[in-house]
Amino acid sequence: MTRDKIEIITDVLDANRVVAEENRRILKQAGVFAINLMGSPGSGKTRVLERTLENIGNKIRAGIIQGDITTTLDSERLMKFEVPVVQINTEPFGGDCHLGANLVQRAVKSMDLSQIGLLFIENVGNLVCPAEFDIGENLKMLVFSVTEGEEKPLKYPLMFRECGVVLINKIDLLKHLNVKIDHLTQNIRRINPGAEVLRLSAETGEGVDEWISFLKDRINLYRAS
Repeated sequence: MTRDKIEIITDVLDANRVVAEENRRILKQAGVFAINLMGSPGSGKTRVLERTLENIGNKIRAGIIQGDITTTLDSERLMKFEVPVVQINTEPFGGDCHLGANLVQRAVKSMDLSQIGLLFIENVGNLVCPAEFDIGENLKMLVFSVTEGEEKPLKYPLMFRECGVVLINKIDLLKHLNVKIDHLTQNIRRINPGAEVLRLSAETGEGVDEWISFLKDRINLYRAS
């Protein structure tokens, strides 16, 4: 019985991986750099997106796939930037706590990729499930709020291990918290020594320039490859 269950789970993950590779090929052919943006509910993912769209400049055309269990609240916030936004709600598919590659592919195929150079895929708010699924992105990115605590990288290592960049957000709140950001950074590096770790406040704008510089460098490397 256990063996049958393992085989079923393996089949599901393998099927997702195949579609993810198709997504990656589609995006590569269109010259689109895709970021899988992950993080807990309330970590500030959408606020980071707002700051990014405000500061990225006119030379990089962005598009957004917005994932959530239900509502279009975050998509509505981003529409003011006049970029293509496609909403995915997982509630009709069982309320999944992550986006699967198949749902992302449907969204990608509905977009005019010739008008996009950078695609943000804001995943469903969760610190575990989204990290388990490849959706065809070029970079996994985590927005992590200082309010979540220093110990979370050790308690939820998969997410931190999978991400190429971790944005430590809401640093403006540190003065109100008993959180040592250097200790948090050390814990992240303990799990993933190769991750880029950046500190910012999407609310005040502190650290946003460093994030934008990193992002542009990664896009340029992708285009040159």
